[in-house]
Amino acid sequence: MRPLLVALPLALALAPVARAAPPNVVVIVGDDMGYADVGFHGCKDIPTPNLDALARSGVRCTNGYVSGPYCSPTRAGLMTGRYQQRFGHEFNPGGGPELGLPLTEATLADRLKAAGYATGLVGKWHLGGADKFQPQKRGFDEFFGFLGGAHSYFPEKKQADTILRGTKPAGETEYLTDAFGREAVAFVDRHKAKPFFLYLAFNAVHTPMHATDARLKKFEGIKDEQRRTYAAMMAAMDENIGKVLDKLRAEKLDGNTLVTFVSDNGGPTMKGTTTNGSVNAPLRGSKRTTLEGGVRVPFLLSWPGTLPAGKVYDHPVIQLDLNATALAAAGVAAKPEWKLDGVNLVPYLTGKEAGRPHETLYWRFGQQMAVRHGDWKLVRYDTAADGGNPGTSPQKLYNLADDIGEKTDLAAKMPEKVKELEAVWKKWDAELAAPLWGGGKKK
Repeated sequence: MRPLLVALPLALALAPVARAAPPNVVVIVGDDMGYADVGFHGCKDIPTPNLDALARSGVRCTNGYVSGPYCSPTRAGLMTGRYQQRFGHEFNPGGGPELGLPLTEATLADRLKAAGYATGLVGKWHLGGADKFQPQKRGFDEFFGFLGGAHSYFPEKKQADTILRGTKPAGETEYLTDAFGREAVAFVDRHKAKPFFLYLAFNAVHTPMHATDARLKKFEGIKDEQRRTYAAMMAAMDENIGKVLDKLRAEKLDGNTLVTFVSDNGGPTMKGTTTNGSVNAPLRGSKRTTLEGGVRVPFLLSWPGTLPAGKVYDHPVIQLDLNATALAAAGVAAKPEWKLDGVNLVPYLTGKEAGRPHETLYWRFGQQMAVRHGDWKLVRYDTAADGGNPGTSPQKLYNLADDIGEKTDLAAKMPEKVKELEAVWKKWDAELAAPLWGGGKKK
């Protein structure tokens, strides 16, 4: 027996260590949502029970940002984990399908697919319509959705079918938000046996303002017609997020799935924008501006057993971090040559890492700019946000710790702070590329 007693510990030492399976990753994006229009931010007229439950199950980031005040730039930053201005994706790629996310940039789907994940996109792409830019050329195994920036929620007669399954018309007849929920649940069902990455990019609540009659009836107490339709569209998105979360629970995957949620920018409330009935209070500004109302958004992360439940996190974070966080969760080591701007949030949200994930965050959108350094923000924004004609404001200085609504400009009182923040922003700006399309700054 003695040789066996000696050999047994050696055998145990050489045996492979059982490891938990890599977590699934579900990244959910809403479109043109108002900061105030979710229950976890105090909304009263639009119930969002499923998003509220997601917030309770994980971490709500009160200073959650996106790197652009517009749809496509934010998505380019999310998919690459880099400030999109570094590679010229500063504006929406209008002007035809030949414009899109540069092929020099790898996507989160590329990297997770290389790590053995099944990858799927359900919803809005908006990163290029030409064949070379399409999702299944950018790391996604599966795609169900549309390629552009907006889409009807109902099938439209006498128009080409632009809801695609892969590269083929899908022949979709269901209300689009419901179709996206259905397809997301089906993706989970198909890939529940191995790690998967699902990018669920709703076009709700972007225009056109289309809602189902049954949901409109639920909100008949809202007198403003646009707000009523917006509420019904928000309810549809929340319901379908609930279906995905229910599916994860039913398959006992919820404990090993990282789920994140952001809006791609603030709600469009400004003169000169196509408004949708959203509210950004207490923030000032709108989609298409570098004020808080354009770039601060609802921002959630949930990963039961890893991230604390019901935590409120107040340090600034940005959607670029979701890329780095997903890679770290999947065990993919970020390489220096990837030059990611986002950071893995898990150590910060669990308290293992003290301090702020970012001391400084930056924005450039044509002639508009902003930099947040600590609690100070220097901003130059579209003057239409003040109710006037489009133009660019002088630089203004706000202390966001005391003035979340950016009401009190301190630039005249604190010229040295203005110079400090301006120097910080200019150093970052000097690293950026010229916009590949659209207006704004040229180099």
